[in-house]
Amino acid sequence: MAMKNSHICFTGDLVLDLPDADYWLSGISKVLSEAELSIGHIEVPHTNADSSLEGDVPAPGAPLENISAIRDAGFNCVTLAGNHIADCGIKGIQDTIAALDEHSLAHTGAGVNLPQARSPAYQAFGTRKIGILSYNCIGPQIAWASEDRCGCAYLPVELQRSEDVTPNSDFGKVAPEAREILQRDIQDLRENGADIVIVALHKGRVHTPVIVQTYERELAHMSVDSGADLVISHHAHILRGFEFYKSKPIFHGLGNGCVVTTALSPGQDNAAREAWVERRKKMFGFEPDPDYTFAPFHPEAVNAMIGVAKHDNAEGLKIGFYPVFVEPPGRPVLAEGETRQKVIDYIATLTPGAGLGRVDFEDTGSVVWVTPA
Repeated sequence: MAMKNSHICFTGDLVLDLPDADYWLSGISKVLSEAELSIGHIEVPHTNADSSLEGDVPAPGAPLENISAIRDAGFNCVTLAGNHIADCGIKGIQDTIAALDEHSLAHTGAGVNLPQARSPAYQAFGTRKIGILSYNCIGPQIAWASEDRCGCAYLPVELQRSEDVTPNSDFGKVAPEAREILQRDIQDLRENGADIVIVALHKGRVHTPVIVQTYERELAHMSVDSGADLVISHHAHILRGFEFYKSKPIFHGLGNGCVVTTALSPGQDNAAREAWVERRKKMFGFEPDPDYTFAPFHPEAVNAMIGVAKHDNAEGLKIGFYPVFVEPPGRPVLAEGETRQKVIDYIATLTPGAGLGRVDFEDTGSVVWVTPA
């Protein structure tokens, strides 16, 4: 058996509702398989259920058999707390969890009730034990789990205007309850022997370049203050910058890990999805490249990354990324040559552009390491 790199790799959203999922993941599977631990975020349920949740634009369920492709691509663990995981109701969540268990993929962030949704995932990392938590921070509120309702784990954020939490709400300050949840969950992880705590946040404004909103930084800082060693984020379907807070690294947006779907193409058989295909273009001011049939996102979303962390005995976790380019019609591949440099140059603009401070890059030809400037 080949030696593994002493890396943790992590990606943003995984949406694989097309056949031949192995092919769509094959452009990034090498580094995921070589890492000691790889973590992804499953955005939609894997199920044959045809029910849909009211309250958000419902995503269709992805094929159950695609879970095996996620495992075969090198993932060991997935986070589940997002705005679409409850779209197919309790059966969708039950089917997804059963398939993950069948294929020995650890998971956290969703369940048939709130205690199960907040139950962490544990993974070995060398001689260390990693605890992973996953939270939805942007709604829809109807998808949040309760003591007697299936759904996802969440961290509540106060709203400036609207009554119900939805992904397009105007978010204000983080609710005090969020700190209590983080402190309690992270304390439980430590008491159960976790040496390293990773918190995954589903947050941010979709399809919008650069910007990191105030509540996002507040949530990430609150996670660190509560004991997290690393914060990773997804949802926006476009990359965000890095931040170091109290020397702890934060990925404010990992972009798309691998998103190939027909749910955002014109001609939907679902009225809500058909309306969203057009409405999001006007809301966010972009026109998808027609070559990206299965990934019709903001044109800048072709720039992508696989996040990396490794343990430095002197400094804690050292972070970096593999530059990734999304080729038409939606397949992510490790970026090479001039394309690689263009991706790195784009990523270099994100941290200062969002007012997150300054960072330095060290390009090793493989991982690009990121340190505070």
